[in-house]
Amino acid sequence: MKTIAPRTWQLVLLFLAVTGALLAGAAPASAHAALTGSDPKQGAVVDTAPKKVSLTFSESVAISDGAVRVLDPAGKRVDDGKVAHSGGTTYTVGVHSGLPDGTFTVAYQVVSADSHPVAGAYTFSIGAPSKTTAVVADQNAGGGVVGVIYGIARYVSYAGFALLVGGAAFVLGCWRRGAGSKPVQRVVVGAWTALTAATLAMLLLRGSYTGSGKLGDIFDMSLLGQVLQTKTAAALTSRLLLLAAAALFIAVLFGAYAKKNEEDGEGGEEGKDGRDAKAKERNDLTFGLSVGGAVVAAGLAATWAMAEHASTGIQAALAMPVDVLHLLAVAAWLGGLTTLLVALYRVPTIEGSAVRRFSRVAFCSVLVLVATGLYQSWRQVGSWSALTGTTYGQLLMVKVGLVAVLVGVAWISRKWTARLTETVAAAPVAQEQASEVSEEKEPVSVAAGGKGANPERAAQLARQRAAMASAREKRVRDADPHRFGLRRSVLVEAGIAVVLLAVTTVLTSTEPGRTEEEAKSATSAAQAQTGPLSLKIPFDTGGADGKGTALLEMDPGRTGNNEMHLYIERPNGKAFDVPEVKLALTQEAKKIGPLPVVPDHIATGHWTASGVQIPVAGDWKVALTVRTSDIDQITINKNAKIG
Repeated sequence: MKTIAPRTWQLVLLFLAVTGALLAGAAPASAHAALTGSDPKQGAVVDTAPKKVSLTFSESVAISDGAVRVLDPAGKRVDDGKVAHSGGTTYTVGVHSGLPDGTFTVAYQVVSADSHPVAGAYTFSIGAPSKTTAVVADQNAGGGVVGVIYGIARYVSYAGFALLVGGAAFVLGCWRRGAGSKPVQRVVVGAWTALTAATLAMLLLRGSYTGSGKLGDIFDMSLLGQVLQTKTAAALTSRLLLLAAAALFIAVLFGAYAKKNEEDGEGGEEGKDGRDAKAKERNDLTFGLSVGGAVVAAGLAATWAMAEHASTGIQAALAMPVDVLHLLAVAAWLGGLTTLLVALYRVPTIEGSAVRRFSRVAFCSVLVLVATGLYQSWRQVGSWSALTGTTYGQLLMVKVGLVAVLVGVAWISRKWTARLTETVAAAPVAQEQASEVSEEKEPVSVAAGGKGANPERAAQLARQRAAMASAREKRVRDADPHRFGLRRSVLVEAGIAVVLLAVTTVLTSTEPGRTEEEAKSATSAAQAQTGPLSLKIPFDTGGADGKGTALLEMDPGRTGNNEMHLYIERPNGKAFDVPEVKLALTQEAKKIGPLPVVPDHIATGHWTASGVQIPVAGDWKVALTVRTSDIDQITINKNAKIG
């Protein structure tokens, strides 16, 4: 069966094309912290100027002086520029005294605990609303050209990590002879180079990515100095130090270790003691490289766990080591798979035992992925509604579907692996070598500088021999139908893995479903009714003159003291008295109440109560009881947002 073996650069182009298509359609990274409250509140009208402005977020954020700005109606800053942490997830900035009446603008730009930028603005008014000429500068944190470049660097870093760790693990654990294979070496060294370059790029881009989003700020050294004090920068610099250790590991793996394997392959005339000594030396080197490589790989994985989703939210102490295991399993599976694919296309022969060993490694990796993935899904999603109703949940379902397809294709690959033998490939090699001995005798003597040797002719013959050797290698690779079937199924696996890695990259920059729902709930409560509460409640007690409408008003309709007025009207709109009215307020989410309210009758059809306490903002159930006779009574429940 004839095939056209793609070159390594063609595989890389396919990898980048799929990546580019996915990233081109991806939206900028979502913020993972939301503004859930403020004082003064958004849109509020206060009687006197506040001494400070407070902002409350759904999680802890990194915030610096100048990150919160308060602008007067003319657009001038009236804050003191000093942001203080006032406890929990609340941050305050002081404002100048003697502020005029009018509408003020509060603009903020912070970084969430899992490293993603958050920016926004809102207004409040002193005395009465007014026109404002305040203009908030273009807040492009996390977006624009810098955001796209940063996103690409994130993807390249994940891919580089997977190929670096997976390729090295494939050599040490499955195919020791692969240490001397040039194509395999290019995969691992290229992965190290890509990961190092991407990490440096992210470190330089970080300040602009979380700030202005301008390309010109990338090389701002003062901005870089501020970035180096953050948790994300600590993770990136730690990654660079570990990559330096990884460079030493690669040098030994493809240097001394590859040489040891070549010497063992060549054999020798030494006795049993000499062979045993060499075997022990090789095994010791393998053990040392395995332990050192595992430590470096775990450290590299930890640089993601310590700065992203795993480091925030519930059970962070457990989530971070689980995330490290998840990343290592991904690398062992997908990185090893890519290395195997390159070997199947670019290396003349690969032992069937090596492929079978990788099959077992991949199976174990999938088991680890399933276990750690289930935990991460529960932790990040939290509910069925978040699984279907949030972007994170929907992307997670896409990822699960891709993993399921990938496992199915891997099962097909295992079938081909079981059929792969070394003898099938060895026969064509011996046959071709025997048939070509006579053809090469003359060129070899001429090229060796014999009588009448011509340097140009020698160079030409050398190129011919190289081309013939390459063609022989290709024929050998394509001669085994089992190898061809395995190559095809592994190529499909690698293609799905590229898409899976892209989805995973987008997933890590998307707000987790659990925090998104919590933020929505908190925001809804914070944005509850800020003005006077007004409810119209029809009632019918069933008795004579038992129909009417109750009009309930609560001023100012916020937490704290409120004044309540209740008006009772007949269907024709005229006020009338009833023997008794009373209310009860219940906050079921916080298990508060019922709080009874017994208003005083002050005029026909008019009751009032002062000092009605609303302890917390949110959704309240208002239970109104109206009695129109000794036996006719009804209780009506209404829901209301009280801020």
